[in-house]
Amino acid sequence: MLVHQILKAKSDDKVVTIKPGTSVAEAAELLSTRRIGAVIVSNDGKVPAGILSERDIVRELGRRGAGCMSELVDGMMTSNLVGCTREDTADVVLAKMTEGRFRHMPVMEGEEMVGLISIGDVVKARLSELSMEKEALEGMIMGH
Repeated sequence: MLVHQILKAKSDDKVVTIKPGTSVAEAAELLSTRRIGAVIVSNDGKVPAGILSERDIVRELGRRGAGCMSELVDGMMTSNLVGCTREDTADVVLAKMTEGRFRHMPVMEGEEMVGLISIGDVVKARLSELSMEKEALEGMIMGH
């Protein structure tokens, strides 16, 4: 399955972004309100400057305490993003996520972000694909 198929299957394909200079507390509130695991940091909503995840925030809370919540996302975000394209396969994306130990990946077209996929999106797509393959094989075996 290709990334563009995964994006099409998502119920909400809009990427949630925040601007650099936003406080970590505001980012955490946005993550909670939207019930999402990560937010892209971007000046224009198209070119990502970084990504901030729930894990990033919790890691810093545990390390430095609640004082880090008043800091800016710029200092806590991951700025060295690993992305994919619409034509990448689910397997390639899963391998990158596993290797990098992250759960969210921007889908890029050149320098612009055209979507965001999570490991949950990719796993759901792969399970659907495996189910269809299973049904096809069972049909072949049964002679249907």
